[in-house]
Amino acid sequence: MAKNRNIIIGVIIVISFFVAFGFMGLMFVGIMSGDSDFNISGLGGNIGIVEVFGAINEPVGRRAIEQLEEWSDDNSIKAIVVHVNSPGGGVAISQEIYDAMNRVREETGKPIVVSMASVAASGGYYIACAADRVVANPGTITGSIGVIFQFNTFEKLMDKVGIGTETIKSGLLKDVGNPSRSMTKKEELMLRSVVMDSYEQFIGVVAEGRGKEPEEIYPLADGSIYTGLQAYNLGLVDTLGGFNEAIEIAAELANLETDPEIVRFYERKQVSLFDLMGSVGEMINTTAEHRFTSPQLMYLFQE
Repeated sequence: MAKNRNIIIGVIIVISFFVAFGFMGLMFVGIMSGDSDFNISGLGGNIGIVEVFGAINEPVGRRAIEQLEEWSDDNSIKAIVVHVNSPGGGVAISQEIYDAMNRVREETGKPIVVSMASVAASGGYYIACAADRVVANPGTITGSIGVIFQFNTFEKLMDKVGIGTETIKSGLLKDVGNPSRSMTKKEELMLRSVVMDSYEQFIGVVAEGRGKEPEEIYPLADGSIYTGLQAYNLGLVDTLGGFNEAIEIAAELANLETDPEIVRFYERKQVSLFDLMGSVGEMINTTAEHRFTSPQLMYLFQE
């Protein structure tokens, strides 16, 4: 009996060892493969694709900038197509994508073409102004040139349920956007000046990108949206067409001697333990951001 018991204990120890070894192996693979969420498809291609899909926030913007830098450093990539399907988003991150596109063009000479999908409005149009050519479908929704700063107030609701907020501040404007009260006239004037300064920056970018004077842009920049066809007739885009036409234009601008072959990033399919842990952390961070962030300036088309 004692001998059998020792055998069983030995088997359990061996199994436990292999389970622990396998777990450590998974952790090692997670660490080694967790540096980047993206791999590259279409190796050997000569036109790099950057996708800006969804609202332009920090994760979307950082990903686009990372991809632009990757194609900038890759000597086999002769041109870049930025595929935009976005209603816009944060002012600062839209400006960073715009600056990154200009950097690539100035430092490498690689042409950049923007291909507008269903929507490329506000911040989505802002980044398009950094391209050598802008291609829109006739039915693309674009334009919405302007700035919005928005926040909710719950003063009346809080009064009804008997909730109050006490604030100690160093200056009259320190708690601007406080949801527990209405905005003061002085706060409105300050926020309006900030919005209009960002608006003037937008006007300057559009005027420079489209080769026009600011006075020509102001009548178009009241927040109106346009179809791709209207935008083409107004001189806000260069060509009507889809993604394939954008590829052909990029190849032409790059003087490719061979047929254009695209290469793009795609999300890794394998899921490691660290991916799962990271997903949980990302969900928590996203929830916290939506719940606790202050109001922000937005280049955003709101339906």
